[in-house]
Amino acid sequence: MNKLSMQSERLLIVGTGDVAWRALPWLLKRFRVFALCRNPDNAERWRQAGAIPLIADLDDPSSLKRLKGLANWVLITAPPNGSQPNDPRLKRLLATLSSARIIPCRLVYIGTTGVYGDCGGAKIDETRPRRALNARAQRRVAAENLLRRWLSSFPLSHRTASILRAPGIYASDRLPVTRLSAGTPAIRAEEDSYTSHIHADDLAMAACLALFRAKAGRAYHVCDNSQLKMGDWFDLVAAHFDLPKPQRITRQNAEKELPENLYSFMRESRRLSNQRLLKELKVRLRFSSVLQGLEAIPKLKG
Repeated sequence: MNKLSMQSERLLIVGTGDVAWRALPWLLKRFRVFALCRNPDNAERWRQAGAIPLIADLDDPSSLKRLKGLANWVLITAPPNGSQPNDPRLKRLLATLSSARIIPCRLVYIGTTGVYGDCGGAKIDETRPRRALNARAQRRVAAENLLRRWLSSFPLSHRTASILRAPGIYASDRLPVTRLSAGTPAIRAEEDSYTSHIHADDLAMAACLALFRAKAGRAYHVCDNSQLKMGDWFDLVAAHFDLPKPQRITRQNAEKELPENLYSFMRESRRLSNQRLLKELKVRLRFSSVLQGLEAIPKLKG
Protein backbone atom coordinates (compact mmCIF):
# COMPACT_ATOMS: atom_id res chain seq x y z
CA MET A 1 0.00 0.00 0.00
CA ASN A 2 1.57 3.27 -1.09
CA LYS A 3 1.66 6.47 0.95
CA LEU A 4 -1.00 8.17 -1.15
CA SER A 5 -3.56 5.39 -0.58
CA MET A 6 -2.62 5.18 3.10
CA GLN A 7 -3.69 8.78 3.67
CA SER A 8 -7.31 7.72 3.17
CA GLU A 9 -6.93 5.27 6.06
CA ARG A 10 -8.15 6.35 9.50
CA LEU A 11 -6.09 5.97 12.67
CA LEU A 12 -7.32 6.58 16.21
CA ILE A 13 -4.91 7.67 18.95
CA VAL A 14 -6.12 6.78 22.44
CA GLY A 15 -4.02 8.67 24.98
CA THR A 16 -2.81 12.09 23.89
CA GLY A 17 0.34 12.24 25.97
CA ASP A 18 3.96 12.98 25.13
CA VAL A 19 4.77 9.81 23.17
CA ALA A 20 1.65 10.06 20.99
CA TRP A 21 2.44 13.74 20.32
CA ARG A 22 5.94 12.80 19.14
CA ALA A 23 4.49 10.13 16.83
CA LEU A 24 1.89 12.49 15.32
CA PRO A 25 3.97 14.11 12.52
CA TRP A 26 4.95 10.69 11.11
CA LEU A 27 1.38 9.40 11.38
CA LEU A 28 -0.18 12.44 9.70
CA LYS A 29 1.82 11.71 6.55
CA ARG A 30 0.15 8.30 6.31
CA PHE A 31 -3.27 8.54 7.96
CA ARG A 32 -6.24 10.69 8.68
CA VAL A 33 -5.61 10.88 12.43
CA PHE A 34 -8.26 11.10 15.14
CA ALA A 35 -7.15 11.81 18.72
CA LEU A 36 -9.23 10.96 21.77
CA CYS A 37 -8.88 13.93 24.13
CA ARG A 38 -10.20 13.68 27.67
CA ASN A 39 -9.52 17.34 28.37
CA PRO A 40 -11.25 19.79 25.99
CA ASP A 41 -8.46 22.31 26.62
CA ASN A 42 -6.04 19.87 24.98
CA ALA A 43 -8.15 19.42 21.85
CA GLU A 44 -7.17 22.67 20.13
CA ARG A 45 -3.47 21.81 20.33
CA TRP A 46 -4.09 18.55 18.47
CA ARG A 47 -6.37 20.25 15.95
CA GLN A 48 -3.73 22.85 15.17
CA ALA A 49 -1.18 20.06 14.63
CA GLY A 50 -3.40 18.41 12.03
CA ALA A 51 -5.34 15.74 13.97
CA ILE A 52 -9.09 15.58 14.45
CA PRO A 53 -9.76 15.72 18.21
CA LEU A 54 -12.61 13.77 19.77
CA ILE A 55 -13.74 14.70 23.28
CA ALA A 56 -14.29 11.45 25.16
CA ASP A 57 -13.39 9.81 28.45
CA LEU A 58 -12.36 6.18 28.82
CA ASP A 59 -13.99 6.21 32.26
CA ASP A 60 -17.33 7.30 30.76
CA PRO A 61 -18.76 4.53 28.53
CA SER A 62 -21.44 6.77 27.03
CA SER A 63 -18.80 9.13 25.62
CA LEU A 64 -17.12 6.32 23.67
CA LYS A 65 -20.04 5.63 21.31
CA ARG A 66 -18.66 7.96 18.66
CA LEU A 67 -15.58 5.73 18.34
CA LYS A 68 -17.60 2.87 16.82
CA GLY A 69 -16.43 2.17 13.29
CA LEU A 70 -14.33 5.31 13.26
CA ALA A 71 -10.92 3.86 12.41
CA ASN A 72 -9.34 0.56 11.47
CA TRP A 73 -5.92 1.45 12.90
CA VAL A 74 -5.48 2.21 16.62
CA LEU A 75 -2.56 3.35 18.78
CA ILE A 76 -3.20 3.07 22.53
CA THR A 77 -0.91 4.95 24.90
CA ALA A 78 -3.46 5.61 27.68
CA PRO A 79 -2.59 3.93 31.01
CA PRO A 80 -5.05 2.04 33.21
CA ASN A 81 -6.98 3.93 35.87
CA GLY A 82 -4.71 3.88 38.92
CA SER A 83 -7.61 3.66 41.35
CA GLN A 84 -9.15 0.49 39.92
CA PRO A 85 -8.02 -3.15 39.66
CA ASN A 86 -7.37 -4.68 36.24
CA ASP A 87 -8.00 -2.27 33.35
CA PRO A 88 -11.70 -1.48 32.81
CA ARG A 89 -10.69 1.40 30.56
CA LEU A 90 -9.19 -0.90 27.96
CA LYS A 91 -12.05 -3.38 28.37
CA ARG A 92 -14.60 -0.66 27.59
CA LEU A 93 -12.55 0.60 24.65
CA LEU A 94 -12.18 -2.82 23.04
CA ALA A 95 -15.87 -3.56 23.54
CA THR A 96 -16.77 -0.28 21.83
CA LEU A 97 -14.39 -0.86 18.92
CA SER A 98 -15.75 -4.39 18.44
CA SER A 99 -19.42 -3.37 18.35
CA ALA A 100 -19.31 -1.74 14.92
CA ARG A 101 -19.27 -2.99 11.34
CA ILE A 102 -15.72 -1.68 10.90
CA ILE A 103 -13.44 -3.26 13.50
CA PRO A 104 -9.76 -2.21 13.78
CA CYS A 105 -7.42 -4.43 11.78
CA ARG A 106 -4.21 -3.10 13.36
CA LEU A 107 -3.77 -2.12 17.01
CA VAL A 108 -0.65 -1.23 18.99
CA TYR A 109 -0.66 -0.97 22.78
CA ILE A 110 2.17 0.66 24.76
CA GLY A 111 2.65 -1.11 28.08
CA THR A 112 5.53 -1.60 30.49
CA THR A 113 8.35 -3.99 31.29
CA GLY A 114 7.14 -3.84 34.90
CA VAL A 115 5.00 -6.88 34.06
CA TYR A 116 8.05 -9.09 34.70
CA GLY A 117 8.59 -8.03 38.30
CA ASP A 118 12.05 -8.66 39.75
CA CYS A 119 14.27 -10.86 37.58
CA GLY A 120 17.35 -10.71 39.82
CA GLY A 121 19.38 -8.87 37.20
CA ALA A 122 18.97 -11.62 34.60
CA LYS A 123 18.96 -10.74 30.91
CA ILE A 124 15.52 -11.59 29.56
CA ASP A 125 13.59 -11.64 26.31
CA GLU A 126 9.86 -11.39 25.72
CA THR A 127 9.25 -15.08 26.54
CA ARG A 128 10.03 -14.47 30.22
CA PRO A 129 6.98 -15.29 32.40
CA ARG A 130 5.22 -12.21 33.78
CA ARG A 131 5.32 -11.94 37.57
CA ALA A 132 4.21 -8.40 38.38
CA LEU A 133 4.93 -7.41 41.98
CA ASN A 134 2.75 -4.34 42.46
CA ALA A 135 -0.76 -3.21 41.61
CA ARG A 136 0.50 -0.80 38.96
CA ALA A 137 2.20 -3.57 36.98
CA GLN A 138 -0.59 -6.06 37.65
CA ARG A 139 -3.00 -3.71 35.90
CA ARG A 140 -0.69 -3.81 32.89
CA VAL A 141 -0.69 -7.61 32.92
CA ALA A 142 -4.50 -7.48 32.95
CA ALA A 143 -4.42 -5.09 29.98
CA GLU A 144 -2.17 -7.42 27.99
CA ASN A 145 -4.50 -10.33 28.73
CA LEU A 146 -7.52 -8.32 27.59
CA LEU A 147 -5.79 -7.43 24.36
CA ARG A 148 -4.82 -11.01 23.60
CA ARG A 149 -8.32 -12.29 24.34
CA TRP A 150 -9.73 -9.62 22.03
CA LEU A 151 -7.31 -10.66 19.28
CA SER A 152 -8.10 -14.37 19.70
CA SER A 153 -11.77 -13.69 18.96
CA PHE A 154 -10.91 -12.94 15.31
CA PRO A 155 -9.12 -14.89 12.58
CA LEU A 156 -5.45 -13.94 12.83
CA SER A 157 -5.31 -13.15 9.13
CA HIS A 158 -7.83 -10.35 9.75
CA ARG A 159 -6.41 -8.64 12.85
CA THR A 160 -3.05 -7.72 14.34
CA ALA A 161 -2.61 -6.46 17.88
CA SER A 162 0.82 -6.04 19.42
CA ILE A 163 2.27 -4.95 22.75
CA LEU A 164 5.24 -2.63 23.19
CA ARG A 165 6.76 -3.13 26.64
CA ALA A 166 8.63 0.05 27.54
CA PRO A 167 11.01 0.58 30.49
CA GLY A 168 12.03 3.99 31.83
CA ILE A 169 11.09 6.62 29.24
CA TYR A 170 13.26 9.73 29.19
CA ALA A 171 13.52 13.03 27.33
CA SER A 172 14.57 16.57 28.19
CA ASP A 173 11.55 17.02 30.46
CA ARG A 174 11.50 13.43 31.75
CA LEU A 175 14.66 13.19 33.82
CA PRO A 176 15.24 12.72 37.58
CA VAL A 177 16.59 16.26 38.00
CA THR A 178 14.19 17.15 40.83
CA ARG A 179 15.11 13.98 42.67
CA LEU A 180 18.82 14.72 42.32
CA SER A 181 18.37 18.33 43.40
CA ALA A 182 16.54 17.12 46.49
CA GLY A 183 19.45 14.85 47.41
CA THR A 184 17.44 11.60 47.26
CA PRO A 185 19.89 8.72 47.79
CA ALA A 186 20.55 5.75 45.51
CA ILE A 187 21.44 2.17 46.38
CA ARG A 188 25.10 1.23 46.62
CA ALA A 189 26.50 -0.48 43.54
CA GLU A 190 26.90 -4.01 44.92
CA GLU A 191 23.21 -4.14 45.87
CA ASP A 192 21.78 -2.01 43.08
CA SER A 193 19.27 -3.08 40.42
CA TYR A 194 19.72 -3.09 36.67
CA THR A 195 17.43 -0.73 34.79
CA SER A 196 16.65 -0.07 31.12
CA HIS A 197 15.63 3.06 29.24
CA ILE A 198 14.27 4.38 25.98
CA HIS A 199 14.18 7.92 24.65
CA ALA A 200 10.62 9.14 24.05
CA ASP A 201 11.42 9.81 20.36
CA ASP A 202 12.55 6.22 19.83
CA LEU A 203 9.47 4.84 21.58
CA ALA A 204 7.25 6.98 19.36
CA MET A 205 8.97 5.69 16.23
CA ALA A 206 8.72 2.09 17.44
CA ALA A 207 4.98 2.55 17.90
CA CYS A 208 4.63 3.88 14.37
CA LEU A 209 6.59 1.03 12.82
CA ALA A 210 4.77 -1.57 14.91
CA LEU A 211 1.53 -0.58 13.21
CA PHE A 212 2.96 -1.98 9.98
CA ARG A 213 5.56 -4.54 11.03
CA ALA A 214 4.50 -6.15 14.32
CA LYS A 215 3.29 -9.74 14.36
CA ALA A 216 -0.13 -10.63 15.74
CA GLY A 217 -0.14 -11.08 19.51
CA ARG A 218 3.57 -10.32 19.73
CA ALA A 219 5.25 -8.42 22.57
CA TYR A 220 8.34 -6.27 21.98
CA HIS A 221 10.85 -4.75 24.39
CA VAL A 222 11.32 -1.12 23.37
CA CYS A 223 14.63 -0.26 25.01
CA ASP A 224 18.04 0.97 23.95
CA ASN A 225 21.31 -0.97 24.14
CA SER A 226 22.35 0.31 27.57
CA GLN A 227 23.09 -2.16 30.35
CA LEU A 228 23.52 -0.17 33.54
CA LYS A 229 22.40 -0.02 37.13
CA MET A 230 19.97 2.55 38.47
CA GLY A 231 22.53 4.43 40.53
CA ASP A 232 24.76 4.73 37.46
CA TRP A 233 21.83 6.28 35.57
CA PHE A 234 21.40 8.87 38.31
CA ASP A 235 25.15 9.56 38.25
CA LEU A 236 25.07 10.15 34.48
CA VAL A 237 22.17 12.61 34.77
CA ALA A 238 23.87 14.37 37.69
CA ALA A 239 27.12 14.71 35.74
CA HIS A 240 25.30 16.06 32.68
CA PHE A 241 23.60 18.81 34.68
CA ASP A 242 26.51 19.50 37.04
CA LEU A 243 24.54 18.29 40.05
CA PRO A 244 25.93 16.37 43.05
CA LYS A 245 25.84 12.62 42.59
CA PRO A 246 23.39 10.93 44.96
CA GLN A 247 24.60 9.44 48.20
CA ARG A 248 24.73 5.63 48.08
CA ILE A 249 23.00 3.70 50.86
CA THR A 250 22.26 0.04 51.56
CA ARG A 251 19.16 -1.59 50.17
CA GLN A 252 17.92 -2.14 53.71
CA ASN A 253 18.16 1.57 54.47
CA ALA A 254 16.61 2.48 51.12
CA GLU A 255 13.56 0.38 51.93
CA LYS A 256 13.18 2.28 55.22
CA GLU A 257 13.95 5.80 53.98
CA LEU A 258 12.43 6.03 50.51
CA PRO A 259 8.73 6.36 49.61
CA GLU A 260 7.15 3.03 48.68
CA ASN A 261 6.25 4.13 45.15
CA LEU A 262 9.89 5.05 44.50
CA TYR A 263 11.38 2.00 46.16
CA SER A 264 9.05 -0.28 44.20
CA PHE A 265 10.98 0.68 41.05
CA MET A 266 14.37 0.28 42.72
CA ARG A 267 13.76 -3.25 43.95
CA GLU A 268 13.20 -4.71 40.49
CA SER A 269 16.29 -5.70 38.52
CA ARG A 270 16.35 -6.93 34.94
CA ARG A 271 18.29 -6.51 31.71
CA LEU A 272 16.25 -6.49 28.54
CA SER A 273 17.00 -7.95 25.13
CA ASN A 274 15.88 -5.67 22.31
CA GLN A 275 16.53 -8.09 19.43
CA ARG A 276 12.88 -8.33 18.40
CA LEU A 277 12.70 -4.55 18.26
CA LEU A 278 15.76 -4.32 16.03
CA LYS A 279 15.22 -7.39 13.83
CA GLU A 280 11.44 -7.66 13.48
CA LEU A 281 10.33 -4.05 13.71
CA LYS A 282 13.60 -2.91 12.13
CA VAL A 283 13.78 0.12 14.41
CA ARG A 284 16.92 2.20 13.95
CA LEU A 285 17.43 3.78 17.33
CA ARG A 286 18.12 7.49 17.22
CA PHE A 287 19.68 7.17 20.68
CA SER A 288 21.22 3.73 21.13
CA SER A 289 22.37 4.48 24.69
CA VAL A 290 21.34 6.81 27.51
CA LEU A 291 24.72 8.54 27.25
CA GLN A 292 24.01 9.39 23.63
CA GLY A 293 20.53 10.56 24.55
CA LEU A 294 21.77 12.78 27.37
CA GLU A 295 24.38 14.38 25.12
CA ALA A 296 21.54 15.63 22.91
CA ILE A 297 19.70 17.27 25.81
CA PRO A 298 20.60 20.92 26.60
CA LYS A 299 21.98 21.56 30.06
CA LEU A 300 20.04 23.59 32.57
CA LYS A 301 20.49 27.36 32.44
CA GLY A 302 21.46 29.38 35.45
